[in-house]
Amino acid sequence: MLNSLKPFGPSGPAAPVEWRVSPGLIPYEAAVAAMEARAEAIAEGRADELVWLLEHPPLYTAGTSAREEDLLDAARLPVFKTGRGGQFTYHGPGQRVAYVLLDLKRRRPDVRAFVAALEEWLIRALIPFGIEGELRDGRVGVWVRRPDKGLGAEDKIAALGVRVRRWVSFHGISLNVEPDLGHYGGIVPCGVQGPGVTSLVDLGHPVSMDEVDAALLTAFRDVFGDVRQEEGAPLELALP
Repeated sequence: MLNSLKPFGPSGPAAPVEWRVSPGLIPYEAAVAAMEARAEAIAEGRADELVWLLEHPPLYTAGTSAREEDLLDAARLPVFKTGRGGQFTYHGPGQRVAYVLLDLKRRRPDVRAFVAALEEWLIRALIPFGIEGELRDGRVGVWVRRPDKGLGAEDKIAALGVRVRRWVSFHGISLNVEPDLGHYGGIVPCGVQGPGVTSLVDLGHPVSMDEVDAALLTAFRDVFGDVRQEEGAPLELALP
């Protein structure tokens, strides 16, 4: 875990990160357009950093390393190719997606350290719910042990997929709160055969999305620094 005395914060004075939570289900293509516009504005110094929390309609996304054979049921849900790293994943209602747009030049121009900070953020956010998130060598994301499923069993509870352009990050993380886990059957999630996928509710923690957002906010401040909370979609984009 990261040293709590050295969070992945800005190296000097900086405006608080804008923190937005959008209600409803945000279409994936609209979200990507919003991210790309905002990332460009951050790189040019026209906008502050942003964390955007939302939910998507049910869909699959294919990252830059996605393999065709890992799409097991192409007819089940819409599939979107995306510029983030990683392979296939599922997004849908009951899953908290957080798009993280940070200026790594002002923090630490180190993509691996940034990914480690995102994982640390998720692990800390799970603590209030009594869940011990763990990392696995060679596998990006956050995992939990499932002794109820057998010796050595484990499930994935959170995924990461990021892209960095001009040292500004976009895309981000997804944390399973209460999604339809059955939809993961249409893909090989993140290209990993064997382990399953779980959620907070599946683990016996019937928490609300608001409670999860509060935990994410507290943990984000610990790892990345101060935020200012806003409402709605970023920029002037007309999103449902």
